[in-house]
Amino acid sequence: MTVQFLDLGAAYRELKTEIDAAIHRVIDSGWYILGPEVDAFEAEWAAYCGADHAVGVANGLDALTLALQALDVGPGDEVIVPSNTYIATWLAVTAVGATPVPVEPDSATYNIDPARIEAALTPATKVILPVHLYGQPANMDPILAIARAHGLRVVEDAAQSHGARYKGRRIGAHGDIVCWSFYPGKNLGALGDAGAITTDRADLADRVRVLRNYGSRVKYVNEVQGVNSRLDPIQAAVLRVKLAHLDIWTERRRDIAAAYGGALKESNLILPSVPAWAEPAWHLYVVRSRDRDNLQKNLSEAGIGTLIHYPVPPHMQQAYAALGMAPDALPIALQLAGGVLSLPMGPHLQLAQAMRVSALATAICPKADA
Repeated sequence: MTVQFLDLGAAYRELKTEIDAAIHRVIDSGWYILGPEVDAFEAEWAAYCGADHAVGVANGLDALTLALQALDVGPGDEVIVPSNTYIATWLAVTAVGATPVPVEPDSATYNIDPARIEAALTPATKVILPVHLYGQPANMDPILAIARAHGLRVVEDAAQSHGARYKGRRIGAHGDIVCWSFYPGKNLGALGDAGAITTDRADLADRVRVLRNYGSRVKYVNEVQGVNSRLDPIQAAVLRVKLAHLDIWTERRRDIAAAYGGALKESNLILPSVPAWAEPAWHLYVVRSRDRDNLQKNLSEAGIGTLIHYPVPPHMQQAYAALGMAPDALPIALQLAGGVLSLPMGPHLQLAQAMRVSALATAICPKADA
């Protein structure tokens, strides 16, 4: 039994009739930029997230970049970012001319550690940018308390956390603005690049709407220097179809995560740690191993697909060599990069497949006393 890391075509096969009809609806409409399909998705996504507003953009990186622009973040400003994240979080900060200031994660949850944030603040700090990594919410209450105490804004990178809940409330409007990716492999994925922001602040939603459309709200009248970053109506139509199934798919992911958690207890792997207040969306199921590379190699030889999220921390990427940070400047991020492995996870993964993955992983990495 081979097991793909993620079968991207499975969602389309499940919803083929609905998705095909949605795409043809857009084609037949003759409205191919913004318009009613995008408006409808924005309203539905805002309602799902418990936010007052949603604005569709071209991709998740643009969502982050436009969110920072909407908050007037620019040269001379600093933004607190996790040391352990996909590089897009950092790229958005430098795209607006600001400086990313990395803060190490909680080694149990892999999310930014609120207890380390205040030590990283300076008079130049303008924003705290937590990431809900792997689909598990960051600990927002202490982050928001720090932001309020120091007059800072909070931008959330929720690219992996569609449907996740923090203390019973869906991720979507805890901070000032929340940024989403609908990249095809996400829990709510388009058939190409797509993104959005959600917020309870009408002023920020309005600024992002203007910025995403050449800085214009009236054709040929440009208020500011904007960009072209508009959610495609075909992608919006596909997302509307999938959104109706997102909660069912999230439950499937949770069932697979629970199965992994039970079946891998006899391995020596470090399993995900979920705080009592968190309801993850299980975008990824990430384990840690001292012998990660051997585990991945053996699973691959057995037909099991895995990925490493992420093998090189942002501070060690050539793109950020100018920051002059030594690899061991952020030891927790470095340690995680050397030990994490993402096992197959998705709403169309079968329980029998998860059990095969678990059995093989346990055989490769058994407990010492097993």
